[in-house]
Amino acid sequence: MNVYTDIPSPAAPQAALAKPVYGLENHGFGNPRRIYWNLPEPALYEEAVFRGEGWIAASGPLIVHTGKHTARAAADKFIVREPSSEDYIWWGQYNRPFTPEAFNTLLNRVLAYFQGRDIFVQDCFGGADPNYRLPVRIITEHAWQSLFARTMFLKPATLDAYRNHVPEFTVITAPGFLASPLIDSSRTETAIVLNLAQRVAVIAGTCYGGEIKKTIFTVLNALLPFEGVLPMHCSANVGPDGDAAIFFGLSGTGKTTLSADPERGLIGDDEHGWSPDGVFNFEDGCYAKVIRLSPTAEPQIYACTRRFGTILENVVFDPRTRMLDLNDDRLTENTRAAYPLAFIENAIPEKRCGHPKNVIFLTCDANGVLPPIARLSPDQAVYHFMSGYTSKIAGTEIGLGTEPQMTFSACFGGPFMVHHPYEYAKMLKANVMKHGATVWLVNTGWTGGPFGIGKRISIQHTRALLHAALAGHFEDAEFHTDPVFGFEVPKRLEGVPDSLLDPASTWSNRSEYMARYRSLASRFIENFQYLTREEHIPDSLADHGPKL
Repeated sequence: MNVYTDIPSPAAPQAALAKPVYGLENHGFGNPRRIYWNLPEPALYEEAVFRGEGWIAASGPLIVHTGKHTARAAADKFIVREPSSEDYIWWGQYNRPFTPEAFNTLLNRVLAYFQGRDIFVQDCFGGADPNYRLPVRIITEHAWQSLFARTMFLKPATLDAYRNHVPEFTVITAPGFLASPLIDSSRTETAIVLNLAQRVAVIAGTCYGGEIKKTIFTVLNALLPFEGVLPMHCSANVGPDGDAAIFFGLSGTGKTTLSADPERGLIGDDEHGWSPDGVFNFEDGCYAKVIRLSPTAEPQIYACTRRFGTILENVVFDPRTRMLDLNDDRLTENTRAAYPLAFIENAIPEKRCGHPKNVIFLTCDANGVLPPIARLSPDQAVYHFMSGYTSKIAGTEIGLGTEPQMTFSACFGGPFMVHHPYEYAKMLKANVMKHGATVWLVNTGWTGGPFGIGKRISIQHTRALLHAALAGHFEDAEFHTDPVFGFEVPKRLEGVPDSLLDPASTWSNRSEYMARYRSLASRFIENFQYLTREEHIPDSLADHGPKL
């Protein structure tokens, strides 16, 4: 039923057809109006439009607006501090403590909020490898968020599998519930709180779909290292000869764009695990930025914005013709498309591959001083992985302006790392050395000067450098050692200007370049001192970073 009328909603007769034995009463829910269990995509489309949650655009995507939250509310994310997990959590900027008492208050108030309301549930999995996958349940207030969860996570294969699904982690998202700092101990009316002991998370006061996705990623980052699996904020693809590659990077650095290579099979665009058996995707969908998306530079992703089954967040469209305008940023710079991985023509259905031959760290250097590609030793890889230097791109988090913001995001995904970065870095180094992978630092940021003066490195040149690295063309190339950072930089590559590989030569004033470069090196050193201030972190790690 619609919340505001007595008109039956489109999927009401089918609401319980995929209902599992393990029901919502096991989570403390009581007196719901109707529970819509595991509805398929067409039914969720109908429900979303019927409830006024979105619009169907030309060619079939569903457009939704997420209100005041058009990005992650990173400052409103908390983890419950309790005995079973507090000793291994990296408390601080990203993992803020929340008391068990405050969480129980918040949870009970959210459960009361759902009384008398329609509820949408998706039972699914995080992780394509059956040996390590996590059964999850996503409980939502809105039909479109249920479609988002169904798109992003892996689904049970049969009706019996749905009926026997028992979640090992549950996410409850209530965008209409506004938290009270006075009652709930939240920072604002928005609260994203994970309780690893109770295996439940609450997302309140925000409608942004990325919060659901990143909550499950955070949970996997917490749990999988205990099973010998390295969780990674990376995309992954594989060449025709089975040579896999993984691409670390924050949103906006090119993870999705560069991994969607028509010459290579796509494993996934954002979240993966590296197990003793190889790499596997955590998800079944992609979540790509689409602002100013180019049909020539990014044809596969662009095509997904024109398909039924894609959810477009905060994309501007003509209300009469329903045609999209991907260049319009009036709602946000962080416009998004969530679509099934299968929409990419060369996606690998198994979402799994062997051990990577190449590991790429994508950094968006808004200072305009780093080379477009550099080769790292395993120890340098540990240093740069823990540092996670890049620039946050406008709109990806609340509070970011129009200019890129220089940041050090540990493991190229600091907001989602639960353990100390060194714990993940040790696992990465062990895997790199065991399987003989080559590690590259690739700058997708600026050249010829900093943001506002220089220009963004062209995607064509980045692709050319990556293709050369993945194909082994640099194995016999001539390199020079960077005098400050110590990594190796190739001197030339056919099709790429020699000046691009020597960033100083692209600046009008070399002394200004060196001053900016040394300033960046100082920031690296300062940040690493912060990371290694704990007693169990070896002092020798700093030897593999920049030297002044």
